[in-house]
Amino acid sequence: MLDTIKPVVSKLITAKNALFTLAVATLLGVSISHADEVAEGIKERIAPVGELCMSGDPCAAAPAAPVAAGPRSGQEVFDTKCTTCHTAGVSGAPRIGNAADWAPRIAQGDSAMFDNAWNGINAMPPKGLCLDCSEDEIRAAIEHMVNNSK
Repeated sequence: MLDTIKPVVSKLITAKNALFTLAVATLLGVSISHADEVAEGIKERIAPVGELCMSGDPCAAAPAAPVAAGPRSGQEVFDTKCTTCHTAGVSGAPRIGNAADWAPRIAQGDSAMFDNAWNGINAMPPKGLCLDCSEDEIRAAIEHMVNNSK
């Protein structure tokens, strides 16, 4: 029954009509002293769940940091994208700093290492999940790992 009167109650609450408070108290079977509590409870239950906040409004979050101009270094890509697997050797990934892990890959040549990194190989997904990496950044990350693994 309460659900059917919510829209009407909402409009009347905003008017702060004394007659409404008496009617709510009567309908709900509460004393006049509790009518304001009942009305406030109804107001809270039918209040909007959220608010719209547009850019420039005081409630808006700070603007996002600007994107770096230019490609990231091989070390930066490694530190942010590759380190999880290539430090621990996850699923057979060659570990940075381990010459034995890298020797067979280095022997295949730069082109093969790039193709494997770009397209994925075995458990490694394409680009190692660095979906925003450019070809140059992938090449730089490979070079960083190779140079630190000889």
